[in-house]
Amino acid sequence: MLATSTEGQGPGWHALPPPTGLGFVWLARGGTIMETGSTKGEAPNRSSLPGRVRVLIVDDHPIFRRGLRDLIEEEPDLAVCGEAGEAGEALRMAGEDPPDIVVVDLSLKGGHGLELIERIRDLDERIRMLVCSVHPESHFAERVLRAGAMGFVNKQEAADKLIDAIRQILDGEIYVSAPIAKRLLHRLVGGKHTGENPIDSLTNREMQIFEMIGQGLTTKQIAGQLHLSPKTVDAHRENIKTKLNLSNSVQLSYFAFHWTHEQT
Repeated sequence: MLATSTEGQGPGWHALPPPTGLGFVWLARGGTIMETGSTKGEAPNRSSLPGRVRVLIVDDHPIFRRGLRDLIEEEPDLAVCGEAGEAGEALRMAGEDPPDIVVVDLSLKGGHGLELIERIRDLDERIRMLVCSVHPESHFAERVLRAGAMGFVNKQEAADKLIDAIRQILDGEIYVSAPIAKRLLHRLVGGKHTGENPIDSLTNREMQIFEMIGQGLTTKQIAGQLHLSPKTVDAHRENIKTKLNLSNSVQLSYFAFHWTHEQT
């Protein structure tokens, strides 16, 4: 329910209940969403880089990682403590030498960014996470927040927005664009679901398989990469077809191919 008191929060602030799966209360003002009362605790204070915030970069493109590193290292209070190109490598690094914040892509070798976010959250809830991806924010912002990240920046806007996003997240704020913030607030206040894309109804696993179908992978290849049985992948395919109102596998492959390539 909507909190009735905003005393001390300043004009235009509204205290909102947490979305399902998120353990904090949101304060919203205009297009900004801020968390308070987080169950995650304070961001960890590591000692190997005293006085500097430690950032782990997770992206499967070395050139893009280098660009992010250069951007982050320009800030006197931020330091890149590691880079990873694969999900397993990133999880190992986060466990062995925990960063303060992880900047992570959604498309990774050896796994999906959403799954990695969930696993890092389970590993250490103090680690904060920011998604930087070419995937559309309109489809993935809510997913990454539910998974445990605290913000989303499109890669095309990283040069202008990444540092601000990192700082806001470290200050306890949720960083999303104004349109996404507005949509989230509408849902929290009134439960509005008008104009939803059927893609939004897919679970994270179904979304992952849907994207892999769009990339041309067979059921056997998907099963091998995700360490699932072909029967399980086929069950997910059937659920996807039902949710997207598709009649057969040909329609699913066609729709997935076009949707996936529209995002890149």
